[in-house]
Amino acid sequence: MGAFVNALPGAIGQGLIWGIMAIGVYITFRVLDFADLTVDGTLATGGAALVMCMMGGMNIYVAMLIAFAVGCLAGLVTGILNTVLGIPPILAGILTQLALYSINLRILGKSNQPLSSYNYHLIASMTSVTKAIIVVSIFVVAIIGILYWFFGTELGHAIRATGCNINMAKANGINTDYSKIIGLVLSNGLVALSGGLLAQYQGFADINMGRGAIVVGLAAVIIGEVIFGKLFKNFALKLLAVALGGIIYYIVMQFVISLGLNTDDLKLLTAAIVAVFLGIPYLRSRYAETHVKSKEVKE
Repeated sequence: MGAFVNALPGAIGQGLIWGIMAIGVYITFRVLDFADLTVDGTLATGGAALVMCMMGGMNIYVAMLIAFAVGCLAGLVTGILNTVLGIPPILAGILTQLALYSINLRILGKSNQPLSSYNYHLIASMTSVTKAIIVVSIFVVAIIGILYWFFGTELGHAIRATGCNINMAKANGINTDYSKIIGLVLSNGLVALSGGLLAQYQGFADINMGRGAIVVGLAAVIIGEVIFGKLFKNFALKLLAVALGGIIYYIVMQFVISLGLNTDDLKLLTAAIVAVFLGIPYLRSRYAETHVKSKEVKE
């Protein structure tokens, strides 16, 4: 238990970073109703771009903007594949993700590139977990605030309408293809930004750092919805719930690891956690239906 308590700040810091990634997943998965698998590649692209920019002597904030921008470009490609070429959402995301693997190798020059906090000015590093938690928390609050404002604009409402009912959105004169592209661009930009923060935090960028990211993002979204869904009705609070879901996910993972779980089984555990939390809303609704029917029979 002592090891778990000592590792708790690190789990919170990493959970916050993945919470930003989960907010990006929430935009496509919940707001846009678009199953986007691009994020597995975009996370690594953001990390790779930031590391190489830092190694080139670039300012950390400029490097983070570039990481965000390359993520936006990846989202744009997925959007064009879907809207212009008519490729289904899942396949469009897979194609972009596949292409990003080679692009990430090109950016890094090799499969792994270190980024030491002793040689570069980093704003979020595990060498100073407390500072990293504070900095990433500020990022989370700022992102939620900006997104809350954006989705209250006409364009934001158009994106939400597209995800809610695409046929009705078209009937109201909304350019749904444009809405999809903007949503994908914004989502993948946030995922890449998260990748840039993650590369700083762990001290390196790796070609495989985004593998399985979509599952972690979905886990954070589902956990946040299941635990805070009835309490957080406001859009901003829903985004906060997603970020908190990322923290809870990593705390649970850290707790299980402290019990002696083989780290080779982490992917299996992740899949199990997602399956459980995905099933809870369904089982809850089934239980409610059964309870209502049994009550009607008695009456």
